[in-house]
Amino acid sequence: MKELSTFTWILIFAFSAMLVNSFGIWAIYKKRGWAKRTKEYCMCFAAGILISSPLIMSLPHALQKNSHAGFAALLGFVFMYFSNKIIKNKTKQRELAFGITAIEGIAIHSLMDGVIYTVTFSMGTVIGILNGVGLVIHEFAEGIITFSVLMKGGVNEKKAGIYAFLVASLTTPIGAFIVYPLVQHFSDDILGLALGFVSGVLIYVSASHLLPETSEHEKKHSTLAFIAGITFAFVIVLTKH
Repeated sequence: MKELSTFTWILIFAFSAMLVNSFGIWAIYKKRGWAKRTKEYCMCFAAGILISSPLIMSLPHALQKNSHAGFAALLGFVFMYFSNKIIKNKTKQRELAFGITAIEGIAIHSLMDGVIYTVTFSMGTVIGILNGVGLVIHEFAEGIITFSVLMKGGVNEKKAGIYAFLVASLTTPIGAFIVYPLVQHFSDDILGLALGFVSGVLIYVSASHLLPETSEHEKKHSTLAFIAGITFAFVIVLTKH
């Protein structure tokens, strides 16, 4: 059986993210009770993957390519921290501590997800899958949040669904396709720095974005979902080795 190309993997995960995000929008629109009950478990599972995969796979691989990748990881973390602060201060909404409640923040975040798919799959299929699964799963919660914030801002349900799709769902494959042609020309040193930066972004998303929110709204068995995410990452790495 012929191995899938890098571009095919990027295509699969970018559009999977779009579909899962769209499903979150549909779920909160049609099945609000079920969507809100499920959201925290999805975020915990995604957080487990996204805190594990950079530390045990992505960052070590990046350091092999470039010994300064750790500085790039720190830069990625700090970039996300200050981006979050700027958006929060600009809109004066408490929800922005969670990350992506304003339209601008959601669009930037989703574009960054697309970039992450491209960079990680360009470094290797296993690295791409590890990071990609966590990102795709957290898209469900992101779709719910996007729709809810638009509704809170006074947008009617139909328009909220359309706007949420445009800024949260569609932007992820757009980000992936914009960056893909550029990544093909990166040297190993540049790819190492890029993967280091992405590792810092992923660690921020998990530690400062998903986990605090799930801790604030902790539910029964949410810790098990987090541990399941970590276990999933370990199993993928062990299978690879």
